[in-house]
Amino acid sequence: MTTTKILVSGASIAGPALARWLGRNGFDVTVVEKAPAPRPGGQAVDFKGRTHHDVLTRMGVLDDVLARQTPRTDWRLVDAEDHVRAVIPGEFIGGDVEILRGDLAAILHEHSAADAQYLFGDEIVGLTETTDGVHVAFAHRPTERFDLVIGADGVHSAVRRLAFGPEDRFVRDLGYCYAVAGASAPLDDLETRRPDGRGVAYGYTEPGRLALLGGQKAPSLFVFRTPGTRAQGPGYDRHDVASQRALLEAAFAGAGWRVPAALDAVRRADDFSLDVLARTRMTSFTRGRFALVGDAGHANTLGGFGTGLALVAAYALAGELVAARGDHEAAFATYDRRMRKLTKVARSGNAGPFLAPPSAARIRVRDWSFANRWAYRSMLWMTDTFATDDAIPAYDLR
Repeated sequence: MTTTKILVSGASIAGPALARWLGRNGFDVTVVEKAPAPRPGGQAVDFKGRTHHDVLTRMGVLDDVLARQTPRTDWRLVDAEDHVRAVIPGEFIGGDVEILRGDLAAILHEHSAADAQYLFGDEIVGLTETTDGVHVAFAHRPTERFDLVIGADGVHSAVRRLAFGPEDRFVRDLGYCYAVAGASAPLDDLETRRPDGRGVAYGYTEPGRLALLGGQKAPSLFVFRTPGTRAQGPGYDRHDVASQRALLEAAFAGAGWRVPAALDAVRRADDFSLDVLARTRMTSFTRGRFALVGDAGHANTLGGFGTGLALVAAYALAGELVAARGDHEAAFATYDRRMRKLTKVARSGNAGPFLAPPSAARIRVRDWSFANRWAYRSMLWMTDTFATDDAIPAYDLR
């Protein structure tokens, strides 16, 4: 085996999945993560279709995921007086199985902890590629050489920035932001659980902004239009929570329904994050001794399929490296060809105008599409088709 020592940046979803595959198949794997521990909480993520199911099964994590899945939750789209205009069924929102991101990250960490060395509380600050490897500079430990470096560190990937180029070359701001908060929504007088056990969330939409309260995706989810906003732009610092909260408050100033009470709850929430809706613009996910998996290479925020694609990418990259006996040039070439097709669905679309339509007319069209059973069935068929792809082989992996 030519390649033996691999560094993976990111310990959320794609990183631990890749570490599990590589570590059990003869590679020396280190995972670096700037957070001090696996991150709990976060919004719910989902899996849909035969391919996702097969990868979870091959990893040996399907039973754990099913044991910790969230209940199916319907979104009731309401007006300012709580009148229901349409219902988005949980089957459309949550796929075949839905689980909190933090719970999934914990499962993947548990299944990979014996297969890799985890370095929490550190991060990559420099990469120097040579003929025989990559010299990696860390924030808090000495420089170390690795054969390969894999970026599994999200849409704002440090590996992509350091090894491929500036973020603005590869990431497109879609003109919307979203905020997630672990705050209790003010819904005490509304039904949040049906007699059959299904959950109920409530979504209120005004042109260009949506507040979704009580859902499994997050207790409070806000989506709003922000023409011209950039992740590093003035008035919004991606690393400063105070400026993020201020942007959310400004975006929903004057909003009706229960939004003022929801914002008040968010002010007291410790679990809060805000970011732009973004889409990566990449059709090659490797360069030299570097490769990208998950949102680092094929993000489309809130667009669906992201978590499933991350696990598929980790499986495919590990499978190709094992099949090529560590010859990273051969493995990366095949990985690129395979993922170029699989990530096609992530390179188009924008969830922003669907979740927070820019006009009252567009809001009515969206609501009608779910109130009309034929339109809904057509949309559900399309998502099922996109999610099911037999393009990945059954690699000989342990």
